[in-house]
Amino acid sequence: MALAQAGWVRGKLEERHPGLQITTVVIKTSGDRFLETPLQAIGGKGLFVKEIEEALLRGEIDLAVHSMKDLPTENPAGLVFAAIPEREDPRDALVSSGRRALKDLPSGARIGTGSLRRRAQILYHRPDLVVEPIRGNIDTRLKKLERGELEALVMAGAGLKRIGCESRISEYLSPQICLSAVAQGALALETREGDPVIEQVSFLHYPPTATQILAERAFLKRLGGGCQVPVGARAWTDDEQIRLLGVVCEHNGCRLYKGEIAGSIADAERLGRGLAERLLEDGADAVLCQARMPQ
Repeated sequence: MALAQAGWVRGKLEERHPGLQITTVVIKTSGDRFLETPLQAIGGKGLFVKEIEEALLRGEIDLAVHSMKDLPTENPAGLVFAAIPEREDPRDALVSSGRRALKDLPSGARIGTGSLRRRAQILYHRPDLVVEPIRGNIDTRLKKLERGELEALVMAGAGLKRIGCESRISEYLSPQICLSAVAQGALALETREGDPVIEQVSFLHYPPTATQILAERAFLKRLGGGCQVPVGARAWTDDEQIRLLGVVCEHNGCRLYKGEIAGSIADAERLGRGLAERLLEDGADAVLCQARMPQ
């Protein structure tokens, strides 16, 4: 999927700047190397970007294409987002044998996901299911489903679309069932402060998506969340207004705190922090503290 995302950006740049010489550099990250270990056990957010950002700072590459949801809520010193393109569909998707919907899966059915957030929300709504951890690329996961090792998978719809596997989706999960990860479906084009590449890629920046991401990341930052904590958020913008839905849930699905806030897009960051504060006051702080305790 990373290559598909980089290829999309490269194609847009070549279309906009004919004759521009572009080289795609593949960097294997820690998140790619430790595929048998749950993300939360090896550091969570940052695993898919650390080596790439170090290459940027060393000047070995000029532009990094990230899945925004993989990025910590603060940029390393010296690096900035050159552009945030228009977001792909942020919803989570169910891929199941027999193309069954979540409500139609039999009790005891095994669902694979690498996300604590998805696991917690699925179990909150269907505690009779068995949610198993799974890592690897999309093809690897789909093959496990085909071999009958699992009855269903829950993955990002955006990822399936980007590699041409949208037809495999059995159902898009509504935000009321499984709220997506912060910044899910969005790309971040990162470079060095003051680098000329900022101007070259500026045409790809999409302000409505950037505003949504600002609110969602402010929500996550205030909660101090990451891959270790089941936190989800989704923002919608319409003209000058923004609406943000956020969730914090216990890893086993027993407790779930959800809230919504709305206001002016000019207040996007403040609204994100405000919704986080509201959930903390409602009791989400206990879930977050428990999630961060050594297992």
